[in-house]
Amino acid sequence: MATRLVAYYRVSTAKQGASGLGLEGQEAAVAAYAKSNNFILLRSYTEVETGKRSDRPELARALADCKLSRATLVIAKLDRLSRNVHFLSGLMESGVDFIACDNPHANRLTLHILAAVAEDEARRISERTRAALAAYKARGGVLGAARPGARRLGGGANPAAARRAGEVSAARARDAYAHLAPLVARWRAEGLSHRRIAARLDAAGYATRSGKPWNHTQVTRVLKYSMS
Repeated sequence: MATRLVAYYRVSTAKQGASGLGLEGQEAAVAAYAKSNNFILLRSYTEVETGKRSDRPELARALADCKLSRATLVIAKLDRLSRNVHFLSGLMESGVDFIACDNPHANRLTLHILAAVAEDEARRISERTRAALAAYKARGGVLGAARPGARRLGGGANPAAARRAGEVSAARARDAYAHLAPLVARWRAEGLSHRRIAARLDAAGYATRSGKPWNHTQVTRVLKYSMS
């Protein structure tokens, strides 16, 4: 009996999900892989991630479908999800077989290694963020302070607090995009404009902290982080 597949795709924003940006490439990779191996593609599930939720309802549905259909989960690119702790842990716990089109020889040992690396990276980012917040608080900052330029009820703006809040926000952004800084710097060195880099990040499925599409201003900030 031919191997049966259930595909799992991921896009970073609702806009990408509606437009097909990034999705078409994943679909093409899976279709080509299934055809070249005479596999049968049963169904597909597309996750639209906003960056604000950790649950993956479409992944849960895809895994359940695999169990019921005795199918194998297929993804287009393993490196696309290799930093996603929730995806890796969910896949390992499910016991479902999987195939990555870009790395068909990957196995459960591969997943364990990737999960360990992703978890360690998440831990280090969390530690740096906590350290930045602690330093901010030690300098007299108030967590949850008004954003820069805002006025408090019953009083004027607090420039010092606003400046410190901005420093904390910048530290958080620097940690969130640390893994992207080398990639963005390389693309820039290759001569790509900031707008073209933004388009590439969207197409590759990398999410911004807000879950919105990338723009040239955000790319500029990431480039600054790569030099800091």
